[in-house]
Amino acid sequence: MRETIVRRIKDLDLKNPILIEGLPGVGHVGKLVAEHLIEELEAEKIIEIYSPHLPPQVIVLDDGTVKQVRNEIYAYHGKDRDLLLVVGDYQSATNEGHYELTGVFLDLCEEFGVERIYTLGGYGTGQFVDKPKVLGAANSLELVEEMKEFGVVFQENEPGGGIVGVSGLLVGLGRLRDIDAVCLMGTTSGYLVDPKSAQEVLRVLSKALDIEVGMQALEDRAKEMERIVGKLQEMEKAQMPFETSGEEDLRYIG
Repeated sequence: MRETIVRRIKDLDLKNPILIEGLPGVGHVGKLVAEHLIEELEAEKIIEIYSPHLPPQVIVLDDGTVKQVRNEIYAYHGKDRDLLLVVGDYQSATNEGHYELTGVFLDLCEEFGVERIYTLGGYGTGQFVDKPKVLGAANSLELVEEMKEFGVVFQENEPGGGIVGVSGLLVGLGRLRDIDAVCLMGTTSGYLVDPKSAQEVLRVLSKALDIEVGMQALEDRAKEMERIVGKLQEMEKAQMPFETSGEEDLRYIG
């Protein structure tokens, strides 16, 4: 394979579509939200994208067969507008690939008449987060003000270091194509898959899209992850050294 291949599975007529990107990233927050939407809305797969910029591997399935790693696009027909959901096994392994795949997604946006993009991800804090919040970044001031109404937090110099990967490039390059785009990032430790953070992102996104989506599956996963985190914190406390005199501080992040 020398170039990215877009394999169309089904042609659909779409009505005022919005693109939602949820590829793997910090805490798998965006991936959890997008895959949950696909399942709850019973969206159908319309496109598969194969690229030499994705990791050189296949995924072995339960029945012993393999699946070539890829990105996929699903479509959902809504009442007033349709949704296109981008998911995948991996993001690009190269800088060039990030730009190339972003270009492919934006080409499809122009083809389908997409006027707005939501990219989803996690914002790693380095500490376990009890009450996640949703940080935002957008490519217009008007969109910033609109997202604030849904509870999105815009903080100066946050996220520090910018937004790496497709989630950031779709927002930046989308502006060059006159497509409104916003990135929604749930705060998360960054250590583990975080369904609790994904719940908060989904709540904000559901309000922005004016749709109702069941959250039971994410809630169940969040409760299970809370039990795991609790055990990890207990282990950390058990390994914490006794307090020492003087100014030395041996606290651990927990």
